[in-house]
Amino acid sequence: MFPREYRGVAFVVGLFLVVQIGALALVPEFVESGYQAVENPDDPTNSLAYILAILVMTGLMLAAFRYDFDQAIRLLIVGVSAWLSWYVFSAVLPPAGAAVPALAVGLALLVYPEWYVIDTAGVLMGAGAAGLFGISFGLLPALVLLSLLAVYDAISVYGTEHMLSLAEGVMDLNIPVVLVIPLSLSYSLLDADESDEAAASDPTETSADADDAGDPGADADQDSAGGDVGDPTPVEDRDAFFIGLGDAVIPTVLVASAATFSPAASLGVPYVGLNLPALLAMVGQIAGLLVLMSWVIKGRPHAGLPLLNGGAIGGYVVGSVAAGVPLIEAVGLAGVL
Repeated sequence: MFPREYRGVAFVVGLFLVVQIGALALVPEFVESGYQAVENPDDPTNSLAYILAILVMTGLMLAAFRYDFDQAIRLLIVGVSAWLSWYVFSAVLPPAGAAVPALAVGLALLVYPEWYVIDTAGVLMGAGAAGLFGISFGLLPALVLLSLLAVYDAISVYGTEHMLSLAEGVMDLNIPVVLVIPLSLSYSLLDADESDEAAASDPTETSADADDAGDPGADADQDSAGGDVGDPTPVEDRDAFFIGLGDAVIPTVLVASAATFSPAASLGVPYVGLNLPALLAMVGQIAGLLVLMSWVIKGRPHAGLPLLNGGAIGGYVVGSVAAGVPLIEAVGLAGVL
């Protein structure tokens, strides 16, 4: 039997793989359905517009938490989750039929946001978002997006630390902006929330007792833009840890983009449009994830996207060269220079 922290890492890797493979499976369906969000996917300014949208959304969320509009944020994220789930289900069901399970996802998040409901919704959101962005961002925009977000993540975690304030608000909402990684089969996110509320309402409860009662916000601080910051508490002393959904989504955008736009030959894998650059981008992302998790287990704080995006970019470049794609074409500069 593996120690529970290693089971937790295996669970994280499994969730990331499902997001990656799900995005790859959705890419052909999304392309055929015309879901590409921009007219020119090779325009690198698309990445700048997306990053600007992240900054605006971050500011709005921080303001909402400051002025007690938390539930408005919760309803917004639940709505986005149902909307992205519809895209996923529409790949296998008629549009009207896809609305039924998509609405069920939103309803489940509102009525019973247990950890496995949140993780299921997060995987659906992640695969759908990565697939949609992957077919909308050509190779150069995808590389620009991952590079800039890795820098932004590092600054927001190690420099301004404003994402920590955002994390404090998000953690209490039980929404699929984070993936919940239980470290025991008996763990319940809802029970932990109830224990925390009871501790907060008991004037005799000390802050240390409140932590022991199972406050999920104390288990890990996470960056909703994609980075994960490990709490100094070692994983073996926690019941669960949390990792930002963006950690799974953002690097997978490059995977989906490589599968869509790279001239490398297909590997002929059934049901997914996989080529060597996309495959090694997946491998690089998982390698970065394992390094990140090794630090989180030891209680070492770290931003996620520098490792995850760096691994995905490195794997993509190696895969492109191995597939015989000229480097200038692999980075999307062939039509520019």
